[in-house]
Amino acid sequence: MGKHIHTYNRREFIKLTTAAGVASVLPSCSFLSRDKHYNILFVIVDDLRPELGCYGNTEIKTPHFDRFAKESVTFTQAHCQAAACAPSRASVMLGKRPDSTHVWSLGEKFREIDPNAVTMPQHFHKFGYHTVSMGKIFHNHMPDPISFDEPDLRPSEYTTAEMIDRDPESFYYDEELNKELAQVRERRLKKNPNVYAGGWAYGRSWENSEAPDNAFYDGAQTDLALAKLEDLKKKKQAFYLAVGYYRPHLPFVAPRRYWDLYDRNELSLASNPYLPKNSPLMAMNSTYELTACYDLEWVQHPSVAKLPEETARMLKHGYYASVSYVDACFGRLMDGLKKQDLDRNTIVVVWGDHGWKLGEHGSWCKQTNYNIDTRVPLIVRAPGMLNQGQECNQLVELVDLFPTLCDMTGIEIPAYMEGRSLKPLLKNPDLELKSAVFSQYVRRPKNSPDRKRYMGYSMVTKQYHYVEWYHWDNITKAAGDFAAVELYDIRSDSEENINIAGFPENAEIVQTLSKKLKAGWRSA
Repeated sequence: MGKHIHTYNRREFIKLTTAAGVASVLPSCSFLSRDKHYNILFVIVDDLRPELGCYGNTEIKTPHFDRFAKESVTFTQAHCQAAACAPSRASVMLGKRPDSTHVWSLGEKFREIDPNAVTMPQHFHKFGYHTVSMGKIFHNHMPDPISFDEPDLRPSEYTTAEMIDRDPESFYYDEELNKELAQVRERRLKKNPNVYAGGWAYGRSWENSEAPDNAFYDGAQTDLALAKLEDLKKKKQAFYLAVGYYRPHLPFVAPRRYWDLYDRNELSLASNPYLPKNSPLMAMNSTYELTACYDLEWVQHPSVAKLPEETARMLKHGYYASVSYVDACFGRLMDGLKKQDLDRNTIVVVWGDHGWKLGEHGSWCKQTNYNIDTRVPLIVRAPGMLNQGQECNQLVELVDLFPTLCDMTGIEIPAYMEGRSLKPLLKNPDLELKSAVFSQYVRRPKNSPDRKRYMGYSMVTKQYHYVEWYHWDNITKAAGDFAAVELYDIRSDSEENINIAGFPENAEIVQTLSKKLKAGWRSA
């Protein structure tokens, strides 16, 4: 099938931005020459935890990410601000934390909350960059056309009326799988006409089909990105290109050759397949993402039952295959950047929006404050970088990316940024910029064992992970009564298996960390 780039014409652009509550399209700006300013290639990989060869995993096959890391600085202690797609991405793209964006869960949309919000690409456009997006940048399906000169580019076969508003997680290659999903969708709509994603959300939890890479969405999207790089080179204007890969998000859909890289029975399973001792129940997610797959609707809360080994092995196999598939897509993207001779003047940032459990704590998916969910891969390469191939083991946050890229390109850093530029760490990876990093997660009633709503505020220092849980008022959007506390000594208990907050000998530590948590990110 032939591919072309779909973009919005001016009429569509105005219609979409007006619908979002925004009065006008991107303002005009002066042309910024690529000869004088770095380009930016901003690569987001959905649900990618630091499960790569360059992060020490010896089982997974990620040769292209590993090669890229040898030319970059790899941040080993990077944390997201909320372990779910929408709040994490809103935080990154706005340079603010969830309590400022008011995007705490999947249902909240930053543009509806604040129509005048200025995203990272909007800011770069203001300073003369040509901005382009493809794939999952904010959330599904949230193209936010006011953010880009060319928003939401898609392979041509996915721009039809019946495809344009569907989440690409729901795309399969096999015809029978597509028929099954259509039938499941009808059942879902009959049960709930307002079902998430129009009923097109997850189908079966995996697909293993003999097909070329570009028969699946991320492969086709990579073809599109390569064509766009060729086009951007001709423009002679500095560009900001955001590419959001969908895998390894559920369902685990990847060509067979990536599944064949692994022997399912040889994969090591989680070493701690149980709930953390002494932890409050609201701390653990309900694995509702698994039950959204029609072949996993039987899955129960981790406090009730854990998955059978056969299912656990299937899911881990699918996750690894999906990561290896995206690794190959990323490798092609980097080869294309070099082929166009753009690599010598382009900053490349690769990051995952949050972690993902693979049976740790007896659970799966994300949606907790545990380090397994908040810790993310972050790899940065800049032209002329002196510290290629080095690791930075200092605490950093994804909210730092907005000011970092401004600093690296020499454009103004907005005064309201709630992160800090990581540029000094690219020169000296041993420099300590922060004494702590902060995340948070809202536990909604439908996903909480006691059907109550909570907010968990999390802080990680070099030695401790400290969390305070509060009842959450969803009307006033404010924390209420204190509910629970967690403390993990991550030096002696790196897997966070024992909550030691209630131990009498730790009372003073809890008091000290509570004060530090309440002092907030500015003090850290």
